[in-house]
Amino acid sequence: MSESLVQIRQLTKHYTRGKQTVEVLHGIDLDIPRGDFVALMGPSGSGKTTLLNLIGGLDTPTAGSVSVDGKRIDQFSGGELAKWRAEHVGFVFQFYNLLPVLSAQKNVELPLLLTKMTGAERAKRAQVALTLVGLADRAGHKPNELSGGQEQRVAIARALVTDPTLLVCDEPTGDLDRKTADEILGLLQVLNREHGKTIIMVTHDPKAADFATHTVHLDKGLLAESGAH
Repeated sequence: MSESLVQIRQLTKHYTRGKQTVEVLHGIDLDIPRGDFVALMGPSGSGKTTLLNLIGGLDTPTAGSVSVDGKRIDQFSGGELAKWRAEHVGFVFQFYNLLPVLSAQKNVELPLLLTKMTGAERAKRAQVALTLVGLADRAGHKPNELSGGQEQRVAIARALVTDPTLLVCDEPTGDLDRKTADEILGLLQVLNREHGKTIIMVTHDPKAADFATHTVHLDKGLLAESGAH
């Protein structure tokens, strides 16, 4: 396994609600190697999604550092963070967040609207991404003409279309039946093994975690344990 892509040191996150301070993460240290597929597990409220959001640059820490590919993203301004996310991170959520009025192809093209690509270049990149997830023949379909599993594949294609350094997935199979979930997890495994994508996935499902190469357990904002599969 090559060097660490993600390095987290003494990562702490507090939220203030009124006069109350809620401490979600307490000084976490974690290294994630480039090319790894990590499942983040733990009970509800353990800080899994908060940790994922800090790694993906959707949130900023109270204290400590988050480095991705040698860059201290915790020191970025809001504008720098938005630009970095757009270029380096692909996001996959439990609910697919597709725009219902757009075709699969146009949904996949959305992240590319922030780039200088021409319409033809965007279309080509979207077609490649849809082919990668096995949906080239559904490019013209709108979300309501697709199954849940197909919608999640479109969401994964959209996450991949910018060729991100890192793919972060928050309960990507939480809304799917077991058979469809396993197909999606198998797809993530292929993207990791054959295309070298570094993937961090929050899940509460031990069967989903089995598809990853490593599991990291959180409990009450602390690392409980981690292990290889």
